[in-house]
Amino acid sequence: MFSLASRVALVTGAASGIGAATARTFAAAGADLALAWYPPDGHDIEPVLEDVRRLGSKVVVREVDVRKQSDVVDLTEMAAEQLGAVDIVVANAGIARREPIPEAVSEEQWGQILDVNLTGVWRCFQAAIPYMRDRQYGRLLATTSVSGPLQAWVEHTSYAASKAALVGMINSLAVELGPAGITVNGVAPGVVTSPQSMDEVNSLGPAGVAAQAEGTPVKRVGTTDDIAAAFLYLASQEASFVTGHVLVVDGGRWLAGSD
Repeated sequence: MFSLASRVALVTGAASGIGAATARTFAAAGADLALAWYPPDGHDIEPVLEDVRRLGSKVVVREVDVRKQSDVVDLTEMAAEQLGAVDIVVANAGIARREPIPEAVSEEQWGQILDVNLTGVWRCFQAAIPYMRDRQYGRLLATTSVSGPLQAWVEHTSYAASKAALVGMINSLAVELGPAGITVNGVAPGVVTSPQSMDEVNSLGPAGVAAQAEGTPVKRVGTTDDIAAAFLYLASQEASFVTGHVLVVDGGRWLAGSD
């Protein structure tokens, strides 16, 4: 297993789904953790805290709205002051909203998605970069998607746009920050069973998720642990020569085409 011993990782969206799985996986690999959660989402951070502490991690936690720079900066400072560093950022918090009529999407609706999914990642990266420069070491990681960078997601144009834009951010920062010892990468999940994907209103819902398995070469949909494992590799020392890369984790679905 890849080791994150003596590393400090900041993870957003840590109360559920990919964020919670990543927190647990990083704790098992030896990292200490700064966890961000957003109570209005309705998920409880306590089970995650219990698990990572049981695994031996030191942890700080804060309610964070990634649309607010002050929230992000506060958690980053907490990590540096209480845990001693900010070595890894997993900017994972994101939202999806169904938009059945593109011309009816308001600027407010469009802006909300971009503010969380794109600018929220930027805020997390920007807050951590000075700490990483000081140590000449860092891993900046983001959750993007196959939807946007690789394929369309009908009725989710703003989501797709936000996730595609992350690829440009990753590419540019990888080149700019490489000399400072900082790598920048993303993970692009396919269909993964998570609270977001199981939302029947704004995403696929249980039936839609289950239907994706047949068209996937490995004949299943993903788990949040599949995505956490990809983040663990990219956060590790073994990935020190990998930067500006978006790792697609979708069971081959993209290669096989979609219905």
